[in-house]
Amino acid sequence: MKKLGYIFVVVGLLTLAGVIFWGVNVWQEANSKISFPMELIPQPTPTIYPSAVTVIEQVQSLSRLETASYHIEKVITAETGQGPLGFLFGDKVLLVAYGQVIAGVDLGRLGPEDVLVNDDGTIYLRLPPSEVFVATLDNARTYVYDRQTGVAGLNPQLETAARLEAEQLILQAALEDGLLDQADKNARDFMRSLLAVMGFRHTIFVEVLPTPTPSPSPSPTLTPTPVP
Repeated sequence: MKKLGYIFVVVGLLTLAGVIFWGVNVWQEANSKISFPMELIPQPTPTIYPSAVTVIEQVQSLSRLETASYHIEKVITAETGQGPLGFLFGDKVLLVAYGQVIAGVDLGRLGPEDVLVNDDGTIYLRLPPSEVFVATLDNARTYVYDRQTGVAGLNPQLETAARLEAEQLILQAALEDGLLDQADKNARDFMRSLLAVMGFRHTIFVEVLPTPTPSPSPSPTLTPTPVP
């Protein structure tokens, strides 16, 4: 009886092993027949940055970019015919002048020689220098505060001369207070934000563009020359 029991156990183990072996073969065969279309496999998406030409076209469309303004009030005194006979021929104007100066960058001057795009998302940009676009008086707020005229001293051009002098003094004050530097800084901040929206990771402003590094060319294959 014991011997018969051992026989049943051995037969059972062999049967179980056969079932397992059969199942493994079936799974491997089924797995080998499963294929996934390539379009279902996620592929890395390359990052494509705008070309230098695209950047120039987009930036030039902004034309004159006003980035800084300066407002000031000045009191101007203009006079003619003063002296001992001033009561006859003298004319004096006290002008309260209010003016504004607007500065910025003329992006229409940007050309291909001012832009360099790298494959790593870095763009080098040489901006045109900032400049004054407008320097003028606000005529609605500029007025003659006082005028003293002699008996025969009325000068019809005196107020005009005072206004022209006021424009020059207001422009000079704006430049002395660093308006162009502020316009340049604001232009760079604006361009950095604009280029970031266009996809560039780094914007570097330069006076001279760096020389592009050429891609390494493959080394030529040398064919050994047989020795006679």
